[in-house]
Amino acid sequence: MMTGERTSLSLSGRAEEAARAIGSRTAVDAQTAIVLGSGLGAFADEFEDRVALPYREIPGFVTSTAQGHVGSLVVGKVEGVQVLAMQGRVHYYEGYSLEEVTFPIRAFHSLGIRNLILTNAAGGIDVQLSQGALMVISDHLNLMGVNPLRGPNDDQLGPRFPDMSEVYSRELQELATEEARSLGVTVRRGIYAALSGPSYETPAEIHMLRSFGADAVGMSTVPEAIVARHMGMKVLGLSCITNMAAGISEAPINHEEVIETGQKVRETFTHLLRRIIGKIERAEG
Repeated sequence: MMTGERTSLSLSGRAEEAARAIGSRTAVDAQTAIVLGSGLGAFADEFEDRVALPYREIPGFVTSTAQGHVGSLVVGKVEGVQVLAMQGRVHYYEGYSLEEVTFPIRAFHSLGIRNLILTNAAGGIDVQLSQGALMVISDHLNLMGVNPLRGPNDDQLGPRFPDMSEVYSRELQELATEEARSLGVTVRRGIYAALSGPSYETPAEIHMLRSFGADAVGMSTVPEAIVARHMGMKVLGLSCITNMAAGISEAPINHEEVIETGQKVRETFTHLLRRIIGKIERAEG
């Protein structure tokens, strides 16, 4: 297909095109997809019967430039259940539009995905969320200054003014919390604030976010969650607290620390994800 033809397609048409391209490379019969954030991508390396498709080979997908984000769509099985995983995401701060950032979620919907698990590395604002802690996202603050639904609405995908009363499925929050408890893993529920980045927040900004009720802060997840809900998908958000936010800790923040902490909690995080995926599949079945 010529580039001009591709850009003339509607957003839903382009999503279907991407879904067909993925389906031509590997059979997809999954109900759950996962977006793996900074330092968490290794989970997809453990899939059985895995097939990895570089983003550059999928129409409409753009390439991740962030450290710790491989940039591949992985299709495989976890505990016998087929799942799709984005081994790294793209971010608004990389210079992409939010339509480009969230396009993979549109393609997932065209593939029949009903449940979306969004993971991220986040800065802890709540002092009870120590470095290495896991947080189940109960709600979010979109402080990125832009919304992924801005512009013409494609009615084939969802309504012009979608309800956001329950972005993160209460059912999936309960499921994740229950599975964590059964593993002896402590998780808290909290509100995630999304800023555009790429600079980390100032102590004054963290003070503001804390007064707004935010428990953790990051530079992703919210656009994907909004788009998923626009299309009626169930969303579960999981944050790995990889550093304490500016002003909460006196230590300077660097991305290497974020990646390192993600790797340290990998075993716990992986075990929890496996349990959650299996439980979702049984619930859906």
